[in-house]
Amino acid sequence: MLNTTKIWKKFGSILVYSALILLALSMLLPFIWMLSTSLMGELEVYSFPPKFIPSEWKWENFAEAMTLQPFGRYFLNSAIVSTVVVIGQMVFCSMAAYAFARLKFYGHNKVFAVYLATMMIPAIVTIIPAFLIINTFGWMNTYWALFSPTLSSVWGIFLLRQFFQTIPKDLEDAARIDGASEIRIFWTIILPLSKPALAVIGIFSFMTSWKDFLWPLIVTNRTDMRTVEVGISNFSNLYSTDWPHQMAAAVIVLVPIIIVFIIAQRHFVRGITFSGIKG
Repeated sequence: MLNTTKIWKKFGSILVYSALILLALSMLLPFIWMLSTSLMGELEVYSFPPKFIPSEWKWENFAEAMTLQPFGRYFLNSAIVSTVVVIGQMVFCSMAAYAFARLKFYGHNKVFAVYLATMMIPAIVTIIPAFLIINTFGWMNTYWALFSPTLSSVWGIFLLRQFFQTIPKDLEDAARIDGASEIRIFWTIILPLSKPALAVIGIFSFMTSWKDFLWPLIVTNRTDMRTVEVGISNFSNLYSTDWPHQMAAAVIVLVPIIIVFIIAQRHFVRGITFSGIKG
């Protein structure tokens, strides 16, 4: 009987792991197709049945994709915008989160609840008001238009607030006894202990800013202010799409996100783990 139970448990584990492997492969399928298409010829993309292994590996598609569009400028614009957004999210979200987590002002829980309720508003609803504000300020075709709406986020404030509440208050009380101000406590105690949560904010804000397409498309109409995602879309026109070069550009644009995630992966996992411990 004992051996039968072990056999069934082992069989169940095999089924679970097999299902997880199949699920992982299904999620990788679009990336495999993207990489395969980037190495094909223009006509081979339309072959039927579809091919995942190119008959001729066209590595020159990557170099050609970077020269057919001014991707050097696109990368510079995306790098500037993403860097500013990451810094802004860390600064503004951490300051607001500290206020909600530690400063006891009248109605702070109700204010925070109302603030969280704004997460229920679809982002698409705010595009027209944001565009009108940007246009009124005369910021069209500027970096201010690209990064100003995303310098802070409700999600980032919520995540950091949850993390700040896991930090023992005894550390702050000891600092206050030594005469430290709130700003010094925030800068020298709270932030150094919050590196995992800040890494999560940094990764998500970088990824969101780097792969943003709709907002840069709306607020820019000059080539020198376009970002990489808008640049990728330029390989499509009304009548056709240059799939090999478009997918080659997409693969190259994906590389910075992978590098950032690999570098900050350890802090990312810790931040996700600890940020929800205490409500």
